[in-house]
Amino acid sequence: MFHIISPNLKIDFVSRWKFWISLSGIAILAVLVLFFTKGLNYGIDFTGGAEVKVKVPDSWTTDSIRNVLSEKGLAAAKIITIGAPSDHEFLIRVQQDSQEIATIATSITQALESAAPNKSDVTVKSADVVGPSAGGVLRANGLLAAFYALLSILIYVAIRFDFRFAPGAVLALFHDSVLVLGVFMVFGVEFDLTVLAALLALIGYSNNDTIIVYDRVREQTKLNPSLSIEQVVNMSINQTLGRTLMTSFLTLVTVVALYFFGGSVLKPFALTYIIGIFVGTYSSIFIASSVVIALTHYQEKKRKSGHTKKRRQVKLAPEAHLGM
Repeated sequence: MFHIISPNLKIDFVSRWKFWISLSGIAILAVLVLFFTKGLNYGIDFTGGAEVKVKVPDSWTTDSIRNVLSEKGLAAAKIITIGAPSDHEFLIRVQQDSQEIATIATSITQALESAAPNKSDVTVKSADVVGPSAGGVLRANGLLAAFYALLSILIYVAIRFDFRFAPGAVLALFHDSVLVLGVFMVFGVEFDLTVLAALLALIGYSNNDTIIVYDRVREQTKLNPSLSIEQVVNMSINQTLGRTLMTSFLTLVTVVALYFFGGSVLKPFALTYIIGIFVGTYSSIFIASSVVIALTHYQEKKRKSGHTKKRRQVKLAPEAHLGM
């Protein structure tokens, strides 16, 4: 069989597994600190606001629309081009959490119509309003969706493998999600339902890579019972490295194309996946496997401790008998 990357590689991935776990732990801690100090830049899906899709006169540009809205007190509006430039269609988003939210869509429409040469030159394709309470419900449901996804994966991996593997898979996925959100917070990228959907899809994608490595670890453990867990994990990662890198590369090509040619509406989804592919590949190789090693050592230490206690009890039993 032809291999772009030889399965007989002997790269040492696991000798510094404690370092990789510590590094990722520090990164997660930094993101959590950032979350409680800066927070996410929530979109109108989670904070409340209006979203209006309009078709405007051919001579209008994004700057033209922004100037019109600024004159009407809507300078904070976010304007996104939809489709081809020749379509002259735009998506206008305004975040608002006050009682005036119900009138925002109307205010946007009236401002554009009043600035157009003819009122008929402005066509409203759609207008949606999300109230603050509805945004709060969506945010809570999004967190629950992520929690249930991680819980389901934990149960699945525990049943398919054993206790040593399940925490590593879930921690790797939690690690991926947190670091992606960290990048979003650092650069102030808007977090909306599209990004949440991408994160949930990313959880499934990243878990698939981890399961491939775990399958090989289980297989090599049975074939080579005399090898240490470090040797087995290292061998398994090397044997699946070609598949992992090629899958990540081909997925990356797809989402990069989606980012540049899929339109501005799909850019947040593609951006989430681009970041997640790099983070997910790293976690599958270094984090999930490192947790398996750590838990295996913990189990062995606990087993040895139990055997030591039993031997002590056996030795003390005759002495107790003579004392009686």
